Amino acid sequence: MSDDQQTDQGMVQLLTPEGERIDHPEFSFVGDDQQVAGFLRDMVLSRRIDAEATALQRQGQLGLWASMTGQEAAQVGSARAAKTQDYVVPSYRETAVAWCRGLDPVAITAVFRGVDFGSWSGNAGNFHPYTMVVGSQTLHAVGYGMGIIADGATATGNPDTDEAVLAYFGDGASSQGDVNEALVFSSSYQAPVVFICQNNQWAISVPTTRQTRIPIARRADGFGMPGIRVDGNDVLAMYAVTSWALERARSGEGPALIEAYTYRMGAHTTSDDPTKYRTRGESDEWSRKDPITRVQAYLLATGAIDQAWLDALATEADELAADLRSRTLALGDPDLADSFDLVYAEKTQHLIDQQAEFIEYAESFGEDE
Repeated sequence: MSDDQQTDQGMVQLLTPEGERIDHPEFSFVGDDQQVAGFLRDMVLSRRIDAEATALQRQGQLGLWASMTGQEAAQVGSARAAKTQDYVVPSYRETAVAWCRGLDPVAITAVFRGVDFGSWSGNAGNFHPYTMVVGSQTLHAVGYGMGIIADGATATGNPDTDEAVLAYFGDGASSQGDVNEALVFSSSYQAPVVFICQNNQWAISVPTTRQTRIPIARRADGFGMPGIRVDGNDVLAMYAVTSWALERARSGEGPALIEAYTYRMGAHTTSDDPTKYRTRGESDEWSRKDPITRVQAYLLATGAIDQAWLDALATEADELAADLRSRTLALGDPDLADSFDLVYAEKTQHLIDQQAEFIEYAESFGEDE
């Protein structure tokens, strides 16, 4: 697809809400039904992780949780399009992306339980720690992408080693200055970054229609990069478009913006009450576009899966949730002295002295009886 073929062609969709495969003039999914079944497994398990974490927060075991239920296709389709060498930069809602990159979900609940600093970068497949400051992660992604160029790690013509960056943010973050600065710098330096805007319709209580008069994907025109609006509840379309954009980035053709047009089924976070600003009719309409049920309908219709397969998946989800709960509840409190080790790659003498002073201060209270 050429750069001048923009979102005026309409939203990219390859699988309807009824589970029917359809053609698109520019994009297609070339995988088989076994791969689609893998997508379904990813979506079901990540939704169950989301539900269990929400329950843990409601029971006082987590301080907060940001649900992604309803956005599974946007996350799984895009994440599975990335290669092992690609670097993925999330915000704070990418549970399904984390799952696809091989991150232990307990690493995420530990952050929201307040017992870990989000130091999983060394234990996950090129998956950056969560960023709680809205939109700032896009600047980190662009900086990383510029570093890839400086290191000569992209646009070499070797598809097995060329790298790109996948950066996630929401429609609310698109109104932040950081995101717009990231788009400017990525375009100016032709950084190999693919931006995934998960437009879930609501920036907490502010609708997308209040934030922009045009589709978010069309903003890409002003930054000199292609922008594509995709049915964010269609995992096949998300995979196809993200694969195209990442290959384009790895080949040295610069950044792209993908608007995943989806819906947040739950609250913004567990501190939010969406019934204050959303109607039941709106939620019911989007529930009929559920990303999981459409894939399930398709695979059942083709005979790729059957009820026994779904029952086994449900059992796997139950076991995953039980394991997540037990290991989250078993998490110990952090040693605050360790925080001094996480400031710089090489600890300065000033930090060494501060750490020693803190340890001496903490030990002055003695052991709890």
